[in-house]
Amino acid sequence: MHQAQEQSCSQTLRRVAPARPSPRSVLGWLPFFWQHVLFPGASTPADTSPRWWIAFVVLAPAVLLYPCMSFYLFEPDEGRYAQIPREMLQRGDWLVPYLQGEPYLDKPPLFYWLVMASYALFGFHDWAARLVPALAVHATILASFFFARRALGTHAAFWGALVLMFAPGFLAGRLLILDGLLTLWVALALCACSRALHGAVLHRGWWLLTSLACALGILTKGPIALILLVPPVWLHLRLTNAPVRLGWRAWLCLAAVVAIVNVPWYVAVSLREPRFAAYFFWEHNVLRFLQPFDHERPVWYFVPILFAGFLPAVFLGAPFVRFLLSADPAIAARRPPFLGYVLLAGLWCIGFFSFSGSKLPTYILPAFPPLALALGHFLAHSAWHAWRWTKPLAFCWFGVLVAMHYAGVPWLAHERSPMKHACAVTAYCSDPAMPVLCFPRNLDSVAFYLGRSDLESYRSKEIPQVLEKLKEEPRTVVLFAHRNSLKTLERNLPPSLRLSAATKLGLCDMAVVERVSGK
Repeated sequence: MHQAQEQSCSQTLRRVAPARPSPRSVLGWLPFFWQHVLFPGASTPADTSPRWWIAFVVLAPAVLLYPCMSFYLFEPDEGRYAQIPREMLQRGDWLVPYLQGEPYLDKPPLFYWLVMASYALFGFHDWAARLVPALAVHATILASFFFARRALGTHAAFWGALVLMFAPGFLAGRLLILDGLLTLWVALALCACSRALHGAVLHRGWWLLTSLACALGILTKGPIALILLVPPVWLHLRLTNAPVRLGWRAWLCLAAVVAIVNVPWYVAVSLREPRFAAYFFWEHNVLRFLQPFDHERPVWYFVPILFAGFLPAVFLGAPFVRFLLSADPAIAARRPPFLGYVLLAGLWCIGFFSFSGSKLPTYILPAFPPLALALGHFLAHSAWHAWRWTKPLAFCWFGVLVAMHYAGVPWLAHERSPMKHACAVTAYCSDPAMPVLCFPRNLDSVAFYLGRSDLESYRSKEIPQVLEKLKEEPRTVVLFAHRNSLKTLERNLPPSLRLSAATKLGLCDMAVVERVSGK
Protein backbone atom coordinates (compact mmCIF):
# COMPACT_ATOMS: atom_id res chain seq x y z
CA MET A 1 0.00 0.00 0.00
CA HIS A 2 2.87 2.40 0.85
CA GLN A 3 4.40 1.65 -2.54
CA ALA A 4 1.11 2.55 -4.26
CA GLN A 5 0.92 5.85 -2.33
CA GLU A 6 4.50 6.74 -3.24
CA GLN A 7 3.78 5.96 -6.89
CA SER A 8 0.64 8.14 -6.76
CA CYS A 9 2.62 11.02 -5.18
CA SER A 10 5.32 10.72 -7.83
CA GLN A 11 2.72 10.87 -10.59
CA THR A 12 1.13 13.94 -9.00
CA LEU A 13 4.43 15.79 -8.84
CA ARG A 14 5.15 14.92 -12.45
CA ARG A 15 1.79 16.37 -13.45
CA VAL A 16 2.35 19.53 -11.38
CA ALA A 17 5.91 20.10 -12.65
CA PRO A 18 7.03 19.10 -16.13
CA ALA A 19 10.09 16.87 -16.32
CA ARG A 20 13.32 18.85 -16.40
CA PRO A 21 16.90 18.38 -15.19
CA SER A 22 17.07 18.09 -11.41
CA PRO A 23 18.82 20.93 -9.57
CA ARG A 24 22.37 20.16 -8.53
CA SER A 25 22.38 22.02 -5.18
CA VAL A 26 20.14 22.65 -2.20
CA LEU A 27 19.75 26.29 -3.21
CA GLY A 28 18.87 25.16 -6.70
CA TRP A 29 15.94 23.18 -5.30
CA LEU A 30 14.31 26.32 -3.86
CA PRO A 31 13.45 27.91 -7.24
CA PHE A 32 12.45 24.48 -8.57
CA PHE A 33 10.11 23.87 -5.64
CA TRP A 34 8.78 27.44 -5.78
CA GLN A 35 8.00 27.40 -9.52
CA HIS A 36 6.88 23.84 -10.14
CA VAL A 37 5.31 22.76 -6.85
CA LEU A 38 4.12 25.80 -4.92
CA PHE A 39 3.23 28.27 -7.69
CA PRO A 40 3.07 26.50 -11.06
CA GLY A 41 -0.15 28.18 -12.24
CA ALA A 42 -0.54 30.84 -14.90
CA SER A 43 -1.69 34.41 -14.29
CA THR A 44 -5.40 34.95 -14.77
CA PRO A 45 -6.17 37.80 -17.17
CA ALA A 46 -8.66 40.48 -16.18
CA ASP A 47 -12.15 39.26 -16.96
CA THR A 48 -15.56 40.80 -17.19
CA SER A 49 -17.33 41.36 -13.92
CA PRO A 50 -20.56 42.89 -12.66
CA ARG A 51 -20.36 46.66 -12.59
CA TRP A 52 -21.56 46.72 -9.02
CA TRP A 53 -18.29 45.04 -7.96
CA ILE A 54 -16.25 48.04 -9.06
CA ALA A 55 -18.84 50.44 -7.63
CA PHE A 56 -18.74 48.60 -4.31
CA VAL A 57 -14.93 48.68 -4.13
CA VAL A 58 -15.00 52.43 -4.81
CA LEU A 59 -17.94 53.41 -2.60
CA ALA A 60 -17.89 51.02 0.38
CA PRO A 61 -14.56 52.28 1.77
CA ALA A 62 -15.85 55.83 1.41
CA VAL A 63 -18.82 54.95 3.64
CA LEU A 64 -16.44 53.65 6.31
CA LEU A 65 -13.77 56.34 6.04
CA TYR A 66 -15.20 59.80 5.42
CA PRO A 67 -18.52 60.48 7.18
CA CYS A 68 -17.08 60.23 10.70
CA MET A 69 -13.66 61.85 10.95
CA SER A 70 -14.47 64.54 13.52
CA PHE A 71 -13.78 63.11 16.96
CA TYR A 72 -11.19 63.90 19.60
CA LEU A 73 -7.57 63.14 18.73
CA PHE A 74 -6.05 60.04 20.32
CA GLU A 75 -2.95 60.59 22.43
CA PRO A 76 -0.06 60.51 21.87
CA ASP A 77 0.29 59.92 18.11
CA GLU A 78 -2.73 61.73 16.69
CA GLY A 79 -2.18 64.75 18.91
CA ARG A 80 1.46 64.96 17.80
CA TYR A 81 0.76 64.57 14.08
CA ALA A 82 -2.03 67.15 14.16
CA GLN A 83 0.04 69.68 16.08
CA ILE A 84 3.25 69.52 14.02
CA PRO A 85 1.66 70.59 10.67
CA ARG A 86 -0.34 73.30 12.49
CA GLU A 87 2.82 74.81 13.93
CA MET A 88 4.67 74.55 10.63
CA LEU A 89 1.84 76.28 8.76
CA GLN A 90 1.51 79.03 11.37
CA ARG A 91 5.26 79.63 11.30
CA GLY A 92 5.32 79.55 7.48
CA ASP A 93 8.14 77.00 7.68
CA TRP A 94 7.78 74.08 5.24
CA LEU A 95 11.31 72.83 5.88
CA VAL A 96 11.76 71.98 9.57
CA PRO A 97 8.97 70.23 11.50
CA TYR A 98 8.21 71.84 14.86
CA LEU A 99 6.48 70.53 17.98
CA GLN A 100 5.75 72.89 20.88
CA GLY A 101 8.12 75.43 19.39
CA GLU A 102 11.08 73.03 19.12
CA PRO A 103 12.42 71.23 16.00
CA TYR A 104 10.97 67.73 15.73
CA LEU A 105 13.38 65.66 13.64
CA ASP A 106 12.01 62.14 14.10
CA LYS A 107 10.30 61.85 10.69
CA PRO A 108 10.52 63.26 7.13
CA PRO A 109 7.98 65.89 6.09
CA LEU A 110 5.70 64.51 3.34
CA PHE A 111 2.87 63.58 5.71
CA TYR A 112 3.13 66.98 7.40
CA TRP A 113 3.04 68.77 4.06
CA LEU A 114 -0.15 67.00 3.02
CA VAL A 115 -1.85 67.78 6.34
CA MET A 116 -0.69 71.40 6.02
CA ALA A 117 -2.32 71.55 2.59
CA SER A 118 -5.54 70.19 4.12
CA TYR A 119 -5.38 72.81 6.89
CA ALA A 120 -4.83 75.53 4.30
CA LEU A 121 -7.97 74.41 2.45
CA PHE A 122 -10.30 73.55 5.33
CA GLY A 123 -8.88 75.13 8.48
CA PHE A 124 -7.42 73.69 11.67
CA HIS A 125 -9.79 70.81 12.37
CA ASP A 126 -9.16 67.25 13.50
CA TRP A 127 -11.21 65.96 10.55
CA ALA A 128 -9.10 68.00 8.11
CA ALA A 129 -5.97 66.34 9.47
CA ARG A 130 -7.55 62.85 9.29
CA LEU A 131 -8.58 63.41 5.68
CA VAL A 132 -5.00 62.66 4.56
CA PRO A 133 -4.70 59.13 6.02
CA ALA A 134 -8.31 58.36 5.06
CA LEU A 135 -7.55 59.18 1.42
CA ALA A 136 -4.37 57.08 1.64
CA VAL A 137 -6.28 54.04 2.95
CA HIS A 138 -8.93 54.45 0.24
CA ALA A 139 -6.29 54.80 -2.48
CA THR A 140 -4.50 51.67 -1.22
CA ILE A 141 -7.69 49.61 -1.55
CA LEU A 142 -8.31 50.91 -5.07
CA ALA A 143 -4.70 50.41 -6.20
CA SER A 144 -4.66 46.86 -4.82
CA PHE A 145 -7.89 46.01 -6.63
CA PHE A 146 -7.05 47.48 -10.04
CA PHE A 147 -3.50 46.12 -10.14
CA ALA A 148 -4.57 42.66 -8.93
CA ARG A 149 -7.16 42.44 -11.73
CA ARG A 150 -4.29 42.10 -14.19
CA ALA A 151 -2.48 39.35 -12.32
CA LEU A 152 -5.18 37.44 -10.45
CA GLY A 153 -8.37 38.22 -12.37
CA THR A 154 -11.28 40.45 -11.37
CA HIS A 155 -12.93 37.84 -9.18
CA ALA A 156 -9.84 37.37 -6.99
CA ALA A 157 -9.09 41.11 -6.97
CA PHE A 158 -12.62 41.85 -5.76
CA TRP A 159 -12.40 39.38 -2.89
CA GLY A 160 -8.93 40.66 -2.02
CA ALA A 161 -10.20 44.25 -1.86
CA LEU A 162 -13.09 43.03 0.28
CA VAL A 163 -10.76 41.28 2.73
CA LEU A 164 -8.65 44.45 2.91
CA MET A 165 -11.49 46.90 3.49
CA PHE A 166 -13.08 44.58 6.06
CA ALA A 167 -9.84 44.15 8.05
CA PRO A 168 -10.11 46.31 11.19
CA GLY A 169 -6.33 46.30 11.55
CA PHE A 170 -5.92 47.90 8.13
CA LEU A 171 -8.71 50.43 8.66
CA ALA A 172 -6.80 51.65 11.72
CA GLY A 173 -4.63 53.39 9.11
CA ARG A 174 -7.37 56.02 8.78
CA LEU A 175 -6.23 57.47 12.10
CA LEU A 176 -3.74 60.32 12.08
CA ILE A 177 -0.55 58.24 11.81
CA LEU A 178 2.16 58.01 9.16
CA ASP A 179 1.72 54.29 8.53
CA GLY A 180 -1.41 54.67 6.41
CA LEU A 181 0.41 56.91 3.93
CA LEU A 182 3.52 54.70 4.00
CA THR A 183 1.33 51.68 3.23
CA LEU A 184 -0.05 53.42 0.15
CA TRP A 185 3.44 54.05 -1.25
CA VAL A 186 4.69 50.53 -0.46
CA ALA A 187 1.57 48.91 -1.96
CA LEU A 188 1.81 51.10 -5.06
CA ALA A 189 5.52 50.31 -5.46
CA LEU A 190 4.93 46.55 -5.14
CA CYS A 191 2.00 46.59 -7.58
CA ALA A 192 3.80 48.74 -10.15
CA CYS A 193 6.89 46.55 -9.83
CA SER A 194 4.84 43.44 -10.61
CA ARG A 195 3.71 45.11 -13.82
CA ALA A 196 7.26 46.24 -14.63
CA LEU A 197 8.55 42.67 -14.32
CA HIS A 198 5.71 41.12 -16.33
CA GLY A 199 6.91 39.90 -19.71
CA ALA A 200 10.27 39.35 -21.33
CA VAL A 201 11.63 42.88 -20.86
CA LEU A 202 11.43 45.47 -18.11
CA HIS A 203 8.55 47.93 -18.60
CA ARG A 204 10.27 51.23 -17.98
CA GLY A 205 7.12 53.24 -17.28
CA TRP A 206 6.01 50.89 -14.52
CA TRP A 207 9.53 50.75 -13.10
CA LEU A 208 9.60 54.54 -13.02
CA LEU A 209 6.31 54.49 -11.07
CA THR A 210 7.84 51.91 -8.72
CA SER A 211 10.81 54.20 -8.12
CA LEU A 212 8.59 57.25 -7.55
CA ALA A 213 6.36 55.43 -5.06
CA CYS A 214 9.43 54.17 -3.18
CA ALA A 215 10.89 57.69 -3.12
CA LEU A 216 7.65 59.12 -1.70
CA GLY A 217 7.66 56.37 0.93
CA ILE A 218 11.17 57.42 1.99
CA LEU A 219 9.99 61.03 2.18
CA THR A 220 7.13 59.82 4.41
CA LYS A 221 8.93 57.62 6.94
CA GLY A 222 12.51 57.12 5.88
CA PRO A 223 14.49 54.15 4.47
CA ILE A 224 11.90 51.60 5.61
CA ALA A 225 10.07 52.05 2.29
CA LEU A 226 13.15 50.76 0.44
CA ILE A 227 13.57 47.90 2.91
CA LEU A 228 9.97 46.73 2.39
CA LEU A 229 10.31 46.81 -1.42
CA VAL A 230 13.75 45.55 -2.50
CA PRO A 231 14.14 42.22 -0.59
CA PRO A 232 10.80 40.66 -1.70
CA VAL A 233 11.37 41.80 -5.29
CA TRP A 234 14.88 40.33 -5.30
CA LEU A 235 13.63 37.06 -3.77
CA HIS A 236 10.82 36.87 -6.31
CA LEU A 237 13.26 37.21 -9.19
CA ARG A 238 15.58 34.60 -7.72
CA LEU A 239 12.84 32.09 -6.99
CA THR A 240 10.97 32.43 -10.29
CA ASN A 241 13.95 32.71 -12.66
CA ALA A 242 11.98 35.43 -14.40
CA PRO A 243 13.23 36.42 -17.88
CA VAL A 244 13.41 40.04 -16.70
CA ARG A 245 16.63 40.98 -15.00
CA LEU A 246 17.09 44.16 -13.00
CA GLY A 247 20.46 45.34 -14.24
CA TRP A 248 22.49 48.26 -13.05
CA ARG A 249 20.52 50.70 -15.23
CA ALA A 250 17.27 49.79 -13.46
CA TRP A 251 18.82 50.19 -10.02
CA LEU A 252 20.46 53.43 -11.11
CA CYS A 253 17.04 54.69 -12.22
CA LEU A 254 15.59 53.80 -8.81
CA ALA A 255 18.47 55.52 -7.00
CA ALA A 256 18.18 58.61 -9.21
CA VAL A 257 14.44 59.03 -8.60
CA VAL A 258 14.88 58.48 -4.87
CA ALA A 259 17.68 61.07 -4.82
CA ILE A 260 15.75 63.65 -6.88
CA VAL A 261 12.72 63.40 -4.57
CA ASN A 262 14.55 63.18 -1.24
CA VAL A 263 18.01 64.76 -1.36
CA PRO A 264 16.85 68.42 -1.57
CA TRP A 265 14.92 68.20 1.70
CA TYR A 266 17.40 65.98 3.53
CA VAL A 267 20.29 68.30 2.64
CA ALA A 268 18.35 71.48 3.40
CA VAL A 269 17.17 70.30 6.82
CA SER A 270 20.68 69.07 7.66
CA LEU A 271 22.06 72.53 6.89
CA ARG A 272 19.42 74.14 9.12
CA GLU A 273 19.69 71.49 11.86
CA PRO A 274 23.17 69.90 11.74
CA ARG A 275 22.25 67.21 14.27
CA PHE A 276 19.46 65.85 12.01
CA ALA A 277 21.48 63.32 9.98
CA ALA A 278 22.96 61.47 12.96
CA TYR A 279 19.77 61.73 15.00
CA PHE A 280 17.39 60.54 12.26
CA PHE A 281 19.39 57.94 10.36
CA TRP A 282 21.39 56.47 13.24
CA GLU A 283 19.24 56.83 16.35
CA HIS A 284 15.75 56.59 14.85
CA ASN A 285 16.48 53.95 12.21
CA VAL A 286 19.53 51.83 13.02
CA LEU A 287 19.55 51.95 16.83
CA ARG A 288 15.79 51.72 17.06
CA PHE A 289 15.99 48.40 15.20
CA LEU A 290 19.07 46.98 16.93
CA GLN A 291 18.97 48.55 20.39
CA PRO A 292 15.43 49.81 21.03
CA PHE A 293 14.97 52.70 23.41
CA ASP A 294 11.17 52.46 23.45
CA HIS A 295 8.28 50.14 22.47
CA GLU A 296 10.34 47.00 23.13
CA ARG A 297 8.21 43.90 22.53
CA PRO A 298 8.74 40.10 22.14
CA VAL A 299 9.24 38.48 18.73
CA TRP A 300 5.69 37.05 18.70
CA TYR A 301 4.14 40.47 19.38
CA PHE A 302 2.43 40.75 15.98
CA VAL A 303 0.72 37.33 16.08
CA PRO A 304 -2.36 38.44 18.07
CA ILE A 305 -2.38 41.74 16.20
CA LEU A 306 -2.60 39.91 12.88
CA PHE A 307 -5.31 37.63 14.24
CA ALA A 308 -7.49 40.51 15.41
CA GLY A 309 -6.53 42.80 12.53
CA PHE A 310 -7.60 40.34 9.83
CA LEU A 311 -10.96 39.43 11.31
CA PRO A 312 -13.07 37.78 9.99
CA ALA A 313 -10.85 36.50 7.14
CA VAL A 314 -8.29 35.14 9.63
CA PHE A 315 -10.50 32.04 10.07
CA LEU A 316 -9.61 31.11 6.48
CA GLY A 317 -5.97 30.73 7.51
CA ALA A 318 -5.95 26.95 7.91
CA PRO A 319 -7.85 26.23 4.64
CA PHE A 320 -5.54 28.70 2.89
CA VAL A 321 -2.42 26.84 4.07
CA ARG A 322 -3.92 23.56 2.82
CA PHE A 323 -4.61 25.27 -0.51
CA LEU A 324 -0.96 26.37 -0.73
CA LEU A 325 0.45 22.93 0.08
CA SER A 326 -1.98 20.80 -1.89
CA ALA A 327 -0.36 18.52 -4.51
CA ASP A 328 -3.62 18.16 -6.41
CA PRO A 329 -2.72 19.35 -9.94
CA ALA A 330 -6.09 21.07 -10.35
CA ILE A 331 -5.49 23.09 -7.19
CA ALA A 332 -1.80 23.70 -7.93
CA ALA A 333 -2.76 25.17 -11.31
CA ARG A 334 -4.69 27.88 -9.44
CA ARG A 335 -1.56 29.15 -7.70
CA PRO A 336 0.11 31.69 -10.04
CA PRO A 337 3.51 33.33 -9.46
CA PHE A 338 1.83 36.59 -8.39
CA LEU A 339 0.38 34.75 -5.40
CA GLY A 340 3.91 33.87 -4.33
CA TYR A 341 4.98 37.48 -4.92
CA VAL A 342 2.36 38.99 -2.61
CA LEU A 343 3.04 36.36 0.04
CA LEU A 344 6.75 37.20 -0.06
CA ALA A 345 5.98 40.91 0.33
CA GLY A 346 3.56 40.44 3.23
CA LEU A 347 5.57 37.87 5.15
CA TRP A 348 8.81 39.82 4.69
CA CYS A 349 7.20 42.90 6.27
CA ILE A 350 5.97 40.90 9.26
CA GLY A 351 9.27 39.05 9.66
CA PHE A 352 11.36 42.20 9.46
CA PHE A 353 9.41 44.05 12.14
CA SER A 354 9.13 40.93 14.32
CA PHE A 355 12.90 40.91 14.69
CA SER A 356 13.04 44.64 15.24
CA GLY A 357 13.56 45.62 18.86
CA SER A 358 11.02 48.44 18.69
CA LYS A 359 7.45 47.45 17.80
CA LEU A 360 4.07 49.15 17.49
CA PRO A 361 0.85 47.59 16.13
CA THR A 362 0.74 49.83 13.05
CA TYR A 363 4.27 48.95 11.92
CA ILE A 364 2.96 45.93 9.97
CA LEU A 365 0.24 47.90 8.19
CA PRO A 366 2.11 47.57 4.83
CA ALA A 367 1.71 43.77 5.10
CA PHE A 368 -2.09 43.97 4.96
CA PRO A 369 -2.60 44.74 1.22
CA PRO A 370 -0.47 41.86 -0.16
CA LEU A 371 -1.79 39.34 2.39
CA ALA A 372 -5.37 40.44 1.69
CA LEU A 373 -4.84 39.82 -2.04
CA ALA A 374 -3.49 36.34 -1.25
CA LEU A 375 -6.59 35.53 0.83
CA GLY A 376 -8.82 37.04 -1.85
CA HIS A 377 -7.25 34.78 -4.46
CA PHE A 378 -7.93 31.77 -2.24
CA LEU A 379 -11.56 32.82 -1.74
CA ALA A 380 -12.08 33.22 -5.48
CA HIS A 381 -10.60 29.78 -6.25
CA SER A 382 -12.25 27.77 -3.50
CA ALA A 383 -15.77 26.83 -2.52
CA TRP A 384 -15.83 29.48 0.20
CA HIS A 385 -16.99 32.29 -2.09
CA ALA A 386 -19.99 30.17 -3.15
CA TRP A 387 -20.92 29.14 0.40
CA ARG A 388 -24.43 30.41 1.08
CA TRP A 389 -23.41 32.17 4.30
CA THR A 390 -20.36 34.01 2.96
CA LYS A 391 -22.14 37.04 1.51
CA PRO A 392 -24.67 37.44 4.36
CA LEU A 393 -21.85 37.27 6.88
CA ALA A 394 -19.85 39.80 4.86
CA PHE A 395 -22.73 42.28 4.90
CA CYS A 396 -23.22 41.70 8.63
CA TRP A 397 -19.53 42.40 9.23
CA PHE A 398 -19.81 45.56 7.14
CA GLY A 399 -22.59 46.66 9.52
CA VAL A 400 -20.32 45.93 12.49
CA LEU A 401 -17.57 48.06 10.94
CA VAL A 402 -20.01 50.91 10.31
CA ALA A 403 -21.07 50.79 13.97
CA MET A 404 -17.42 50.73 15.08
CA HIS A 405 -16.43 53.69 12.93
CA TYR A 406 -19.52 55.82 13.52
CA ALA A 407 -20.01 55.13 17.23
CA GLY A 408 -17.34 52.92 18.82
CA VAL A 409 -14.18 54.79 17.83
CA PRO A 410 -15.60 58.30 18.55
CA TRP A 411 -16.85 57.11 21.95
CA LEU A 412 -13.45 55.63 22.80
CA ALA A 413 -11.68 58.81 21.69
CA HIS A 414 -14.01 60.92 23.84
CA GLU A 415 -13.47 58.75 26.91
CA ARG A 416 -9.67 58.77 26.58
CA SER A 417 -9.18 62.40 25.60
CA PRO A 418 -8.13 65.18 28.01
CA MET A 419 -10.65 67.31 26.11
CA LYS A 420 -13.48 65.17 27.50
CA HIS A 421 -13.72 68.03 30.03
CA ALA A 422 -13.14 70.76 27.47
CA CYS A 423 -14.64 73.53 29.61
CA ALA A 424 -12.25 72.90 32.50
CA VAL A 425 -9.22 72.58 30.22
CA THR A 426 -10.13 75.76 28.37
CA ALA A 427 -10.69 77.67 31.59
CA TYR A 428 -7.28 76.79 32.99
CA CYS A 429 -5.09 76.48 29.88
CA SER A 430 -6.39 78.77 27.13
CA ASP A 431 -4.66 81.92 28.43
CA PRO A 432 -1.26 82.11 26.67
CA ALA A 433 0.16 83.83 29.75
CA MET A 434 -0.55 80.77 31.90
CA PRO A 435 2.40 78.33 31.79
CA VAL A 436 1.35 74.73 31.13
CA LEU A 437 3.57 71.70 31.78
CA CYS A 438 2.95 68.12 30.63
CA PHE A 439 4.18 65.24 32.78
CA PRO A 440 5.50 62.61 32.02
CA ARG A 441 4.88 63.08 28.26
CA ASN A 442 3.31 65.51 25.80
CA LEU A 443 -0.41 66.05 25.53
CA ASP A 444 -0.29 67.70 22.14
CA SER A 445 -4.01 67.36 21.43
CA VAL A 446 -4.65 69.95 24.18
CA ALA A 447 -2.26 72.35 22.44
CA PHE A 448 -3.98 71.67 19.11
CA TYR A 449 -7.52 72.37 20.35
CA LEU A 450 -6.45 75.45 22.33
CA GLY A 451 -4.26 76.83 19.54
CA ARG A 452 -1.12 76.88 21.67
CA SER A 453 2.42 75.79 20.81
CA ASP A 454 4.29 76.37 24.05
CA LEU A 455 3.40 73.40 26.27
CA GLU A 456 6.55 72.11 27.94
CA SER A 457 6.98 68.39 28.52
CA TYR A 458 9.07 66.51 31.09
CA ARG A 459 9.78 62.80 31.55
CA SER A 460 9.43 60.80 34.78
CA LYS A 461 13.17 60.93 35.40
CA GLU A 462 13.14 64.74 35.13
CA ILE A 463 11.28 65.48 38.37
CA PRO A 464 14.08 67.79 39.66
CA GLN A 465 13.78 69.89 36.50
CA VAL A 466 9.98 69.97 36.88
CA LEU A 467 10.26 71.27 40.44
CA GLU A 468 12.74 73.97 39.42
CA LYS A 469 10.40 75.07 36.64
CA LEU A 470 7.42 75.18 38.99
CA LYS A 471 9.34 77.41 41.41
CA GLU A 472 9.87 80.00 38.67
CA GLU A 473 6.16 80.83 38.28
CA PRO A 474 3.54 81.82 40.87
CA ARG A 475 0.97 79.48 39.28
CA THR A 476 1.45 76.69 36.76
CA VAL A 477 -1.05 74.26 35.25
CA VAL A 478 0.27 70.70 35.06
CA LEU A 479 -1.30 68.10 32.77
CA PHE A 480 -0.60 64.54 33.91
CA ALA A 481 -0.54 62.06 31.06
CA HIS A 482 -0.46 58.86 33.17
CA ARG A 483 -2.79 57.61 35.88
CA ASN A 484 -0.30 57.78 38.77
CA SER A 485 1.68 60.81 37.65
CA LEU A 486 -0.28 63.21 39.85
CA LYS A 487 0.52 61.22 43.00
CA THR A 488 4.15 60.85 41.94
CA LEU A 489 4.63 64.61 41.63
CA GLU A 490 2.62 65.33 44.76
CA ARG A 491 4.93 63.08 46.81
CA ASN A 492 7.95 65.03 45.57
CA LEU A 493 6.62 68.56 46.06
CA PRO A 494 8.70 70.65 48.49
CA PRO A 495 7.01 72.88 51.11
CA SER A 496 7.47 75.88 48.82
CA LEU A 497 5.00 74.43 46.32
CA ARG A 498 1.33 73.65 46.83
CA LEU A 499 -0.96 71.57 44.62
CA SER A 500 -4.61 72.58 44.18
CA ALA A 501 -7.60 72.32 41.87
CA ALA A 502 -6.96 68.72 40.79
CA THR A 503 -9.33 67.60 38.05
CA LYS A 504 -9.80 64.23 36.32
CA LEU A 505 -9.58 64.43 32.51
CA GLY A 506 -10.48 61.07 31.01
CA LEU A 507 -7.32 58.99 31.42
CA CYS A 508 -5.39 62.09 32.48
CA ASP A 509 -5.36 64.55 35.37
CA MET A 510 -4.95 68.30 35.63
CA ALA A 511 -3.83 70.32 38.63
CA VAL A 512 -2.62 73.81 39.50
CA VAL A 513 0.68 74.11 41.33
CA GLU A 514 1.19 77.36 43.25
CA ARG A 515 4.31 78.81 44.75
CA VAL A 516 3.85 79.39 48.47
CA SER A 517 4.88 82.87 49.55
CA GLY A 518 7.70 83.14 52.07
CA LYS A 519 8.94 79.57 51.59
